[in-house]
Amino acid sequence: MLKIKEGAVFIADSHYPHHGDAFLTLLKRLEHKELQTSQLFLMGDNFDLLFGHNTYIKTFSHEAIALLNTLSKTMEIHYFEGNHDFCLKDIFPDIQVYSREEQPKYFLLNEKKVALSHGDKYAVGKGYNLYTTLLRNKKTLQLFNPIGKFIIDDRMKKLSKKHICQPFTGFEKRVGEIMKEYQEVDMVIEGHFHQGKMFGKYLSLPSLACQGSVGVVKEGSVKFMPWEQL
Repeated sequence: MLKIKEGAVFIADSHYPHHGDAFLTLLKRLEHKELQTSQLFLMGDNFDLLFGHNTYIKTFSHEAIALLNTLSKTMEIHYFEGNHDFCLKDIFPDIQVYSREEQPKYFLLNEKKVALSHGDKYAVGKGYNLYTTLLRNKKTLQLFNPIGKFIIDDRMKKLSKKHICQPFTGFEKRVGEIMKEYQEVDMVIEGHFHQGKMFGKYLSLPSLACQGSVGVVKEGSVKFMPWEQL
């Protein structure tokens, strides 16, 4: 089983490029060696919209894509696809990318079994499962190519105006439903919900876009800290 190393950094829900440049700035700091990390865990929705099998969508985030591909030549990077960024294996050939179907992925953190996932897999309903399966289909995405520019432009415009930092009423109840799927682990780490909270064994990562924070492994546990302080 893979291990989460001391100093590992977890970045979730950056929603780049529409919700700040923190994600791009962090990648630049890593490239310039101003920031050191043993591992980089990208926990999904780091791009506000990015998917494979389409060239045009990459133009909105080309600089960040290029930086990640450069960093992946010398750095261990794990990318957990989210509901805004998926079918990424061809875009990031040297990054270990986990599709929704391959999540959760299990790691060890100081001998504790940890389940890692973006967070949109469990307690979501049959309708969402069908929708997300169809959307991630290669043939579906290829349909965007002939007329995709118009659809993508419209979607990107709407996403740029979306208010993504909202309180989650009843979040603890949702966590309880999710944890029914994680009976044999010591800890669960997920993004998706933009919370930055801990409920028992469940760690909800902060959103880089909303809380402006990331997770960092210090002395064997995951701590939240503002990204500027890395």
